[in-house]
Amino acid sequence: MAVKDDVLKAMNENGKPMSAGEVEKALGIDRKEIDKAFKELKAEGAIVSPVRCKWEPAKK
Repeated sequence: MAVKDDVLKAMNENGKPMSAGEVEKALGIDRKEIDKAFKELKAEGAIVSPVRCKWEPAKK
């Protein structure tokens, strides 16, 4: 599974907006990898930011 899939899964399971640091703690993945995944997910429209520095899955 790709890192971005893991990140999106963790966000769905958490049920609330998460920062990159929270995702890092939940998954134990390097922060740089999480930042790359966030960038890809933002470009795809898979995540949105309801508040500054927090992200959640987009409602589809």
